[in-house]
Amino acid sequence: MNVALWITAGVLAAVCLAGSAKMFVPQEKMAAMSSSAQWVLDFSPGVLKAIGAVELLAAAGLILPAVLDIVPVLVPLAATGLVLLFVGAVTMRLRRGEKATIAGDLIYLVLAAFVVWGRFGPESFTG
Repeated sequence: MNVALWITAGVLAAVCLAGSAKMFVPQEKMAAMSSSAQWVLDFSPGVLKAIGAVELLAAAGLILPAVLDIVPVLVPLAATGLVLLFVGAVTMRLRRGEKATIAGDLIYLVLAAFVVWGRFGPESFTG
């Protein structure tokens, strides 16, 4: 179980690290990358930078506290934040009628919930 949680946290951290590019890539360029990225046009550049910063912090929070053994309870807290982020992403996709592209967000939501459950529960770092 511990290995599965580490792998899941690593996958989520990689996804969030890639997603944090929102802080650096211009809005129009991101929207032109794919049809599933049109949602970025609904948000201001400041909001996109904030979302990117949250994803960057989540990527760090999923891995670093446990690896460095400094306040490892931050791992499930970071995963909880990701659950909230992906609930918002799913909600936004539903509002925009993007049912075809919602699967990825739902998968990441379930993975983050798995890390929350595992790290607060049976494979807690504190116990």
